[in-house]
Amino acid sequence: MFDKNKNKDNSEKDNNFRKDALSTNAPASAKVSIGTGVKIKGEITSASDVQIDGDADINMETDNLMVGQTGNLKGDIKTKNADVWGEFDGNLEVTNTLTIQEKGVVKGSTKYSALQIKLGGQLQGEVETLDKPKIKAVPNPMDSISEKKS
Repeated sequence: MFDKNKNKDNSEKDNNFRKDALSTNAPASAKVSIGTGVKIKGEITSASDVQIDGDADINMETDNLMVGQTGNLKGDIKTKNADVWGEFDGNLEVTNTLTIQEKGVVKGSTKYSALQIKLGGQLQGEVETLDKPKIKAVPNPMDSISEKKS
């Protein structure tokens, strides 16, 4: 009824999977999630995606930050993108897009390249737009034709 070789093959596959997952060649997860009710203080390093649903007083640099509805984040943060549903207080630098949702609150010193605030969202404190590369305008050829006619 049971094939001994079949069970042996499955256990070998399980062992190989465990070895692969633990080997240094396997890609490491760079995601951090602080759950509701969790309190953390310190620094987060080398995380590409961070979600805060609890209370955090941290310094970090990341690619993507999300402060959930129950999240309360304080600290010095540099990120490419931030999506704030809860509360942030501190220094926030967003090199791409900062999105503040309907009940989101961002206080402190905020620097951003692009900003989206949903109806009800709040942005308080010192606010600065990051310099974007300047694009040289191309002259409109129709302008020179209009000038010649005058």
